[in-house]
Amino acid sequence: MSLENVKNIVLVLSGKGGVGKSSVTVQLALSLARIPHDPPLKIGILDVDLTGPNIPRMLNLETSKVHQTVSGWLPVALPPSTDPTHGSISVMSLGFLLKDRGDSVVWRGPKKTAMVRQFLTDVMWGELDYLLIDTPPGTSDEHISLAETLVPLNPRGAVIVTTPQAVSTADVKKELNFCKKVGLEVLGVVENMSGFVCPHCAECTNIFSSGGGLVMAQQFNVDFWGSVPIDPNYVMLIEQRDGDVPSSQTTTTTTTEQPDLKRGLLERYGDSALCPIFKTITEKLVTKAAEVAARQNSST
Repeated sequence: MSLENVKNIVLVLSGKGGVGKSSVTVQLALSLARIPHDPPLKIGILDVDLTGPNIPRMLNLETSKVHQTVSGWLPVALPPSTDPTHGSISVMSLGFLLKDRGDSVVWRGPKKTAMVRQFLTDVMWGELDYLLIDTPPGTSDEHISLAETLVPLNPRGAVIVTTPQAVSTADVKKELNFCKKVGLEVLGVVENMSGFVCPHCAECTNIFSSGGGLVMAQQFNVDFWGSVPIDPNYVMLIEQRDGDVPSSQTTTTTTTEQPDLKRGLLERYGDSALCPIFKTITEKLVTKAAEVAARQNSST
């Protein structure tokens, strides 16, 4: 299996759609790659959200293509940072295989299951320190295939993403129960969209309430890693293309300079207000993954 040289496999899960799993996955990857380490960390992102593969767009890799070798698919690499302390990020997604980003994926369960298993076995990742697996919402075929296929590889566990409101946590609780049933450790809970940061005055308003993720984590006795607000400037950062500012964002950037596209995304993310928040979350991920790894190694 192509994942044998991956040190830490982490799934990003949520029982609810629209909570920002892909955004959390991308920012975890960027934050991990920015950790000073000798040698720099190698990070992979596997996008198994087959009907909504957004990772290529969020990393500005939409025009990239996957290359087929005799050994399997080669993942697409994010352009390297000019900072030698930054690590690398490689990506695999169904989005790279579609002729047009607007094409719909109309597949029944067996074909989706086969595609997930092919992603897990036929992608030539090489040596990775962390592989983050971005999943679709729910507890359906893709999740069961992932759980069954990854069991022999001792995945470190799952990061659970929710938004604060009760309608979200009610569905995410089902994902926590799913993890328990399949024996997948819950590493921590992230409450996304916890407040809106005004781009003009930087005041944070709790438009979706706040604290639901913390209460849920306490109910299930799992770690709560923090709350992440909505930041329009982060949206602009990942939407920036060829020096053009999207028209929908031109009125929300008066307090922030336009991103310098001569710097790579890894470097520009350091200017984001969300970077220090995810730095803390990522430190908790690294610590928790090490604890789980030590426990798994001692039991084998």
